[in-house]
Amino acid sequence: MRPLRFLALTRRHPSAILLLVQLAGLVLYPLLEATRAGPLALGTLGILVLIVTTHMVRSTPGLTWLSVCIALPAIVLLVLQSAWDMHWLLPWSAALEAVFYFYAVGSLIAYMLGDLRATTDELFAAGATFTLLAWAFAHVFVVLQALQPGSFLAAIDPQAPRSWTELVFLSFALLSSTGIGDVIPVRPLARAMASLEMFAGVIYLAAVVSRLIGLTLQRR
Repeated sequence: MRPLRFLALTRRHPSAILLLVQLAGLVLYPLLEATRAGPLALGTLGILVLIVTTHMVRSTPGLTWLSVCIALPAIVLLVLQSAWDMHWLLPWSAALEAVFYFYAVGSLIAYMLGDLRATTDELFAAGATFTLLAWAFAHVFVVLQALQPGSFLAAIDPQAPRSWTELVFLSFALLSSTGIGDVIPVRPLARAMASLEMFAGVIYLAAVVSRLIGLTLQRR
């Protein structure tokens, strides 16, 4: 009965499942990143998030076929990177993942703004959209770092490329407008993207989250 209840929960609140997978990824990435099996584990987690997000898009006004067309090449590139150590494919897979997550963010926002009643799943979708937006910009930072080495500096080993965990941390800090931390964008294009992320975070909180909170209070 428990598997059936879990399946019913995923159908009723798909946004909650997406949010849980993303939050689990945030905790697992730092633990697995430095291990020998790290690339394979990270690639597997990336594929899982892409699959769950594609399933989530089905519940939104977004086009499922379009999300699949973006996600499938990204999954193929992730498999090649993790299974055959083709690390030179990283900028390409990161670019595809960024496009995919931005499209998923747009689909989820359209889903949340589609009616005048805030459902429980839409409240979960608010959190899932925030994390998706942070991941999308983190992948943009990966591409920038590959195109312009030295775009991001940190206090520890400043000349080394920044890890995925560091770039995700920077992305969440910028999106939530809580600061930058010890990872700093120094190249002009990196700073421009950081500025866009701060702008996107403020607009998202002001336009989407505040609307959902208002609808929830109005219903009560």
